[in-house]
Amino acid sequence: MKRVLVTGGAGFIGSHLSERLLADGCEVIVVDDESTGSAANLASVQDHPHLRFVRGSVADQSLLRELVPEVDQVYHLAAAVGVALIARDPIQTIERNIYPTELLLAEVCRQYRAGRAIKLFLASTSEVYGKNPKERWTEEDDLVFGSTSRARWSYGASKAIDEFLALAYWRQYRLPVVIGRFFNVVGPRQTGAYGMVLPRFVDAALANEPLVVHDDGRQVRCFAHVHDVIEAVEKLMETPKAAGLVINIGSDQPIEIRELARLVIQLAASRSTIRYQSYTEAYDADFEDVRRRVPDLSRLRSLIDYTPRYDLAAIIRELIEWKRRHPAGPR
Repeated sequence: MKRVLVTGGAGFIGSHLSERLLADGCEVIVVDDESTGSAANLASVQDHPHLRFVRGSVADQSLLRELVPEVDQVYHLAAAVGVALIARDPIQTIERNIYPTELLLAEVCRQYRAGRAIKLFLASTSEVYGKNPKERWTEEDDLVFGSTSRARWSYGASKAIDEFLALAYWRQYRLPVVIGRFFNVVGPRQTGAYGMVLPRFVDAALANEPLVVHDDGRQVRCFAHVHDVIEAVEKLMETPKAAGLVINIGSDQPIEIRELARLVIQLAASRSTIRYQSYTEAYDADFEDVRRRVPDLSRLRSLIDYTPRYDLAAIIRELIEWKRRHPAGPR
């Protein structure tokens, strides 16, 4: 039986991944400090005989030295999450993204060099592209960040450091790492508390309240269902050619945010209106956004069979129904 460690496994993506790994017959150890996740996200599997939940931090070196020797694979999803959190607490963003990743890579590598074949998946983000002006982003494109005086870029820069670290371990020690850059992963259990746009819109539409769209709403994004994303992640971890690569993961079907708001209102049969809000009002005066964020998925499709099962309308309908059944939502 494969033994797997999932950091951030009580978060939105991590909890879905943990459920999937258990369904596939793995033993799963979840480590989560519940700062942005919640053990409640694992309610459906909390009594599973092959799940072990550890409330703790990936920044705890002694904990890592206890757990890593027990596993065959590591999925590192623990990180600062959400634009709202980044704007509010950039120090936490930087510290929670870089230091724990460094500790984890060092411990996995220590085991690997001792003869244990441990493979690691690092969850990265489309934020690392910064404000690159290209129509579609490929994994080898330049990273274009704004000024360090604008805290908004601390998240992308810190996740880029994570990638540099992981790739350095690949180059120097041949530690098998797979780096996935996620593009707007959505689905049940996602909260809008940290600025995620789709759950915010659905919550507002179901309450018949205005959907708050930032700036002019013409920002372009792509939204992928969490189940499609974790299926891709699992396949990549079983694909030897994926080791040492950075890979875009998500949807490549773009939509303007103002159109997304209209679609949510329509599918929810809501009486909501749309209210536009400046970035200064939403975050702070020095906030910068990315106008267009669309991935090129050629590398992903060259490595695995990637055919998403959910289109955007299906994703929204499912999220609406889930929110109706869980009006309080996860933490």
